[in-house]
Amino acid sequence: MFMIGLELLGMKAQPAALQVSETGRELRTGNCIVMFPTNGVGFGHFTRMLALAKRMKQQDPTLEIIFFTTMPTLHLLKPYGIPAHHISGPKYFKGFESRDWNALLEEQLTLCFETHKPSMFIFDGAFPYRGMLKAIQDRSSLKKIWMRRGMFKKGARIPVDSIQHFDTIIRPGDAIDYSEKEVEHGLEILHSSPIILLDEDELLSREKARYRLGIPLDCRAVYVQLGAGQINDISSEIRMTVDALLKHENLHVILGESMIGLRIEIDLPNVHIIRDYPNSQYFNGFDAVVQAGGYNSFHETRAFGLPALFYPNMETGMDNQLARCRIAEKEGWGYVVEERTQETIHEGIEMLLGESVSKLKPDFSNGGYTLGEKLLNKLGESK
Repeated sequence: MFMIGLELLGMKAQPAALQVSETGRELRTGNCIVMFPTNGVGFGHFTRMLALAKRMKQQDPTLEIIFFTTMPTLHLLKPYGIPAHHISGPKYFKGFESRDWNALLEEQLTLCFETHKPSMFIFDGAFPYRGMLKAIQDRSSLKKIWMRRGMFKKGARIPVDSIQHFDTIIRPGDAIDYSEKEVEHGLEILHSSPIILLDEDELLSREKARYRLGIPLDCRAVYVQLGAGQINDISSEIRMTVDALLKHENLHVILGESMIGLRIEIDLPNVHIIRDYPNSQYFNGFDAVVQAGGYNSFHETRAFGLPALFYPNMETGMDNQLARCRIAEKEGWGYVVEERTQETIHEGIEMLLGESVSKLKPDFSNGGYTLGEKLLNKLGESK
C-alpha cells in the first residue's frame, strides 16, 4: 500500500502494465463496469446496483462487473459471480479525519480502475465522496454515471462541482411524481421505471417459503419490517404492532431482521425472525405486510401484490415516504398510519386483516431491464 501511495504521488514509477498515456489515465479499457453503491441505513443503494448488474449480465454474459463498496455484505454478490473491493466507511477508522479517509478511498479506487480497466463507472449514493471524485476526474475514457433518486434542488448539500464530474445522471422511477424544477446542470438524464432485485418467477412458492420459515401452511402470516425499535419495549411501534397482530387466532408474525443491523431479541409464541437477503423471496408465503415506506420495500410489495400497512418515516429528509405510501391507498392495496399510537395501530391492523385492502396487483415494469439495455448501448459506443 505504501508503494502504491508513492506511485500516486509521482515519487516512484508505476509498473509498465499500469503506465498511462498523455491523453488519458488508461492505456486501454475493456468490457468492464465498476459499480460503487454506498451503504446507508439499509440496503437501498446496494440492492438497486445489484438489480441493475444482474440484468446487464443477463443481457451480455461477457460483461465483467466489479463492485467497489462500503457495504460489508460482499458474500451476497457470490451467487451472481460479481467480485468486489471493499473499503470500510470512515466511522470505522479510529483517529481518521475526513481528508484521511478520502485519501485512502482515492488510492483504493484508483488501484481498482488501473487493475480492471473499466469503460464505465456507476455511482449510487446521495452524496459523492471527495476521494471518489478525485479518482475519476482525469479519466477521459471512462463513462461516469451517477444513479440518484430525486432532483438536484437549490441548496442541496452535495459537494461543490460534484455533478460536473459525471457524464450522465440516472433517475430510477418512483411511485411519486417528482415534478419540482431541478437545478440546471447540463448533463444527460436517463429515466427508468422503479428497479427491484427479483422478478416474480424468482420468488419461492407459498409452500416452500412456509417450510423454510417453519410456519403452518394453513395459518395467516404477516411480515413485519420496521427497522429500528426495541421489541421488548411494550410502548414501541414494533411491539404494539406485534401485540395487535397476535390477538388474531392462527396468525404468525415474521419479523424481518436487517443483515447489517442489531439482532432482534424476542421470545413470543408465533413470532419468527428472518435474517436473509432479499426477504422478498418469501413474499408468496405472506398474506400481508407491515412496513415503513422505503423505496425498495415499497416497490417490491407493490410489484408482488401484497396488502400492506405502512408506517412512513417522517424524518427521512430527502425521501418523501408519506407521499409514496399514499399511492398505495389510492391504488387500493395499502393503508397508511401516519401517527402511531396503540389505538391507531390497532385500527390499522384491523383494516389490513379485513377486506379494506385489495390483493390485486397494479401494473409494474422492472426498470432494470430497459436501463441495462441503455447502458450496454453506451458501453458499446466506447469500444
